[in-house]
Amino acid sequence: MRQIVLDTETTGIDPKEGHRIIEIGCVEVVNRRLTGNHFHVYINPGRHIEQEAIEVHGITNEFLADKPTFSQVAQEFVSFIKGAQLVIHNAPFDVGFMDHEFKMEASTSGVITSKICDVLDTLTLARQMHPGQKNNLDALCKRYGIDNSHRTLHGALLDAEILADVYLLMTGGQTKLKLASSGGSETDSTAIRRVARSTNKLKVVKASADELAKHEARLDIVEKAGGKCLWRPHQEEVS
Repeated sequence: MRQIVLDTETTGIDPKEGHRIIEIGCVEVVNRRLTGNHFHVYINPGRHIEQEAIEVHGITNEFLADKPTFSQVAQEFVSFIKGAQLVIHNAPFDVGFMDHEFKMEASTSGVITSKICDVLDTLTLARQMHPGQKNNLDALCKRYGIDNSHRTLHGALLDAEILADVYLLMTGGQTKLKLASSGGSETDSTAIRRVARSTNKLKVVKASADELAKHEARLDIVEKAGGKCLWRPHQEEVS
């Protein structure tokens, strides 16, 4: 199963008011393993970014001045996500912007996200699993013990990486992206360090006769110090 964990940043909150996507970040997960493949791009929206949005993601008009337009990256983006299950936190927001961009671009005017991808909304999933609790990305990181201290501002690729970590832990664990022996670095931007839950039975190692003898000798010392030893059965005293 191929999944794409996706996030976007935008010029504002409503595409119906002419707001556009300015950053797309995606990480690929295949059979619950991060592959290291990702899609990340900044986009020149051809319009002003609202100050409230800049305060959230820190992306300025000046920074985007020399970046490609959506029309220049549209085909590559569609090719990357097509046929996959999209994993998105608050999916209606991102999908609404994606469909708006697809409609505006001639080469993708017939593309509708739900027609080329299955979409899983992790916000809906989190609300089902943790009703009545905060379920934004920061709250989920805290709940699942994920270090997101480096997330001072929103960023599409960073948030997609964090969401991948959250989603895999929410739904049963994950494996490390790369092993050191394979030449991968644990500091790679897509390296999310989590250990999968093993489905193999644990190996039982029994103590040797010598180890048992030493254990009993230690219990003798405990009992001589006074009181009952919790590791030895005792008959109930008869009154």
